[in-house]
Order: sequence, then C-alpha cells, then structure tokens
Amino acid sequence: MTDWLDILKGQRLEGEQTRRAVEQMLAEPAIDREQVMALFAALEKQAGFVEKLVRVLDEAGYEPDVVASAERLECLYAELAERAAVKAKEMQ
Repeated sequence: MTDWLDILKGQRLEGEQTRRAVEQMLAEPAIDREQVMALFAALEKQAGFVEKLVRVLDEAGYEPDVVASAERLECLYAELAERAAVKAKEMQ
C-alpha cells in the first residue's frame, strides 16, 4: 500500500527547497516581470495539482492526517504563488 505520509513528507521537503529558491529569485534585482509571471504560472499549476490531490485523498477516505499533510503542501504552493503575484503587481 502507498505510504502517503512518507510521500507527502518528501514533497514538503521539496516544497521548502522551492520556497528558498523562490525567495532568492524574487529578491534578485535583475529578475523581469516575464520571469516572475512564468514563476507564478508554475507555482499556480503546482498548487492546483496538490489541491486536486487533497480532494482525491479526502474523497477516497484517507486518514485525516494524510489529508491535512496534503493541505499543508497545497497552502505552501498557494503562498508562494501569491508572493510571485504580489511581485508581478509591484513590477507593473
């Protein structure tokens, strides 16, 4: 059987690495709006994927801790997408 908690833990670690990379990218003075918009699109896509995963896990009756772990991952990517959106708006 798939150990979703282990998978989600690994994804959370990757998400934290992504957080650090996004913070560095958004702080880069040479970044342009097109790059920020591409970053935003990628983060939105990831957040959407994890949102679907949350729904599937919940509907399949997985344990609440598995669903909660997926929800935390979704929130991470949604937060990062929001940061990119704010940066893009600032650059208009």
